[in-house]
Amino acid sequence: MPVHPNDLIVLRPEGLYCPAGDFHIDPWRPVAHAVITHGHGDHARVGMGEYHCTTRCLPILRWRLGEQRYHAHEYGQVFELGRARVSLHSAGHVLGSAQVRVEVDGEVWVASGDYKRQHDPTCAPFEVVPCDTFITEATFGLPVYRWPDTREVAREISQWRGACAAQGEAAVLYCYALGKAQRVLAELIPFEDQPALLHGAVAAGVEVYRQAGIAMLDTRLVADEEKGADFAGQLVIAPPSAAGSPWLRRFKRAQQGFASGWMRLRGNRRRRNYDRGFVVSDHADWPDLFRTVRDTGARRVIATHGNTDAIIRALQEQGIAAEAFRTDYGGEE
Repeated sequence: MPVHPNDLIVLRPEGLYCPAGDFHIDPWRPVAHAVITHGHGDHARVGMGEYHCTTRCLPILRWRLGEQRYHAHEYGQVFELGRARVSLHSAGHVLGSAQVRVEVDGEVWVASGDYKRQHDPTCAPFEVVPCDTFITEATFGLPVYRWPDTREVAREISQWRGACAAQGEAAVLYCYALGKAQRVLAELIPFEDQPALLHGAVAAGVEVYRQAGIAMLDTRLVADEEKGADFAGQLVIAPPSAAGSPWLRRFKRAQQGFASGWMRLRGNRRRRNYDRGFVVSDHADWPDLFRTVRDTGARRVIATHGNTDAIIRALQEQGIAAEAFRTDYGGEE
């Protein structure tokens, strides 16, 4: 991308860097000062000298990274790093997720981190932050990615569990352990009257959310069930890494589903041999990426990780200056 000598945020080998404040945003290599948007492993890593995050994100970072030198800030609270005035604003991605607003000499840049515009009962809604330059994720930056109402998807998950019960099968649903599993459990409250069973790797994150006061469906641990227990008709939530693992052997008969934005494409479900795919994403879809750019009023947009080529081309066709940062972030965790 073109080099602009006065840019507030630039790309360095360690990650996104603010020269005026001498800090990095979600760096992927060790640095002295890190501002963290949220707790997913591709954005929050060990080895930093100090970490700035939101107050709601702090318990998640402690769970993920252990004890470090943390500085927690409320949403909207301004703090100074060097010559930069920095504040964190809700991204609507997962609990405690934030956009990073950076102001230097009256110019404002916003780095979105990961974000979504859909309603999510487990985290604060996305806040539109006006800016001159907007650094946006583009994980699902293709026109095919358009999300259904998550409440209706939760109804479908409940109906699937009921169909499995009628066939004497367990319903094993794979969800990412931070954000997705908790959102599904929250959305299921109106449709389920029995607890869900959790894989141990999911249970730790669910407990962090419960301690934060997030309402979710009651849960039990699979590991606490009696040996030889019949799991027919039970909804079991597990991380994607459990698929194909020996852990699945305890379920005599089971269907397997996956909750992810990637399930918008049927080919992804078939390739992974899932019985069901449920479209639930913690990222913005194609229409909301454009809505967000318009809402910020940004004159310039920099797209990161994902399908950046498509969104850059589409933004340029609308007369918006658009470029890309080639970053080390993943898609959904």
